[in-house]
Amino acid sequence: MDKSLATAVFESLASGVRLDVYRLLVKAGPQGLVAGEIGAALDVPPTNLSFHLKALAHAQLVSVVQEGRYQRYRANLVLMQDLIGYLTAECCAGHPELCAET
Repeated sequence: MDKSLATAVFESLASGVRLDVYRLLVKAGPQGLVAGEIGAALDVPPTNLSFHLKALAHAQLVSVVQEGRYQRYRANLVLMQDLIGYLTAECCAGHPELCAET
């Protein structure tokens, strides 16, 4: 992962609504959720939700697949795992075993 992608991910998650959406999609797992289910679960109006889903997709945090009239969203867990790896790659100067206790 490069710095610009990590920055884009953090910028996208800086919104409380987008953070809630991402966490909900993580909870849903590989099945994901259609936009209406996300909106209903979080009580977010469709136009507002569309804006936030577009931002998450632009940051590659979610994938979207068209299913007839609906769009199904899934969390990009691989990207989040890469981000965590990027953040912790040099933990304790390359000795991550020393970081476990802090």
